[in-house]
Amino acid sequence: MKATYGERSSLPPEHFHPSQVERFEVLDGAVRAIIDGVERRYEVGETFEVPAGTRHQMTGDGPARMRWEVRPALRTAEFFEALYGGAGAGRDLLTEFRDEIRFTG
Repeated sequence: MKATYGERSSLPPEHFHPSQVERFEVLDGAVRAIIDGVERRYEVGETFEVPAGTRHQMTGDGPARMRWEVRPALRTAEFFEALYGGAGAGRDLLTEFRDEIRFTG
């Protein structure tokens, strides 16, 4: 999958994936990530991983584009389709996709 951030992107809520590892590669721009409380900036060509169960947040540091892998995939694509594609209306996504994502706050 690919993730794209606009000029002014804010940090999403802190969250973790109970049984999935995420791997990111910055393709354009730069990314600001807070992983397990440690903040770092990643630039074009850099890669980083977020281990399963690790709390994190990330956003573009200005416009940015990343390659994003989630392993195992489980139902992650379906979660984002429901969240951003309008199919989530009337559904409790946080309960339905508890194996994919959990918020810490």
